[in-house]
Amino acid sequence: MKKQILVDMDGVLADFYTQFLKKESEQSGTLIELSTLSGKPESEAFPNFNSIIRSEGFFRTAPLIEGSVEGLNYLNDKYKVLIVSSATEFPNSLKEKLDWLAEFFPFISWKQVVLCGNKDCVRGDIMIDDHPKNLDFFEGDKIIFSQPHNILIKNDDYIRVNNWNQITDIL
Repeated sequence: MKKQILVDMDGVLADFYTQFLKKESEQSGTLIELSTLSGKPESEAFPNFNSIIRSEGFFRTAPLIEGSVEGLNYLNDKYKVLIVSSATEFPNSLKEKLDWLAEFFPFISWKQVVLCGNKDCVRGDIMIDDHPKNLDFFEGDKIIFSQPHNILIKNDDYIRVNNWNQITDIL
């Protein structure tokens, strides 16, 4: 029986930071340097976080993280993959995330998508996520995908990866 792997969307498949930097610049005219965001939660890093994340099209137009299509396709052949995303806090995101996944990951069935409010209700063998709050409760193997908000976190319970090549190398 294949192991079940849980894969986050925002910050693992979707390039959330590039999207935030673009939208912050469009909304305020402020150009934020990615290098200045280490250790800051997104809500602190982006002055217009709330209005940006709640804006129509934010999730639908997010760019891909490099290598995510090939990497997820590889995992989908080898594991039972579930895309697990906290989505109910931002109602626009529900349809937008489904449409985004259908466009970029057509090999992922709607049956493999879990949009929820809290990820602690989903079980699996391996979780790939960029937020420790989601990994900390998880009982299986924990892979943290490096993003500015988590880059300063040191936790021996996590396997840290910086890109999709590293994920496919270890899995």
